[in-house]
Amino acid sequence: MANSKPRVKVPKSAEAGEVITIKTLINHTMESGQRKDKQGNPIPRSIINSFSCEFNGQPVFSCDIEPAISANPYFEFNAKVVESGTFKFTWVDDDGSVYTHEAPITVK
Repeated sequence: MANSKPRVKVPKSAEAGEVITIKTLINHTMESGQRKDKQGNPIPRSIINSFSCEFNGQPVFSCDIEPAISANPYFEFNAKVVESGTFKFTWVDDDGSVYTHEAPITVK
């Protein structure tokens, strides 16, 4: 999907050992493949089928996504940070497109 745009909210800094909240959203229609267009033809399935988050190369959160999720998938989760680094977020689309976003955090 050409106009999918990830948005991520990660604090710019945190104390060592602090648990932070991370929020993500990606613009996507998430077409389940079960609806029909005005002519009665099935609308092909087109969904973000997986999401993952890594911190300095280590997995933090991941999930597989099924067609029942609504448009513009939103995820909110917590992570404990003990060092400065970069969160890397990855969304994978049915059409093979991969969307990524990186967000640095400084640990004091």
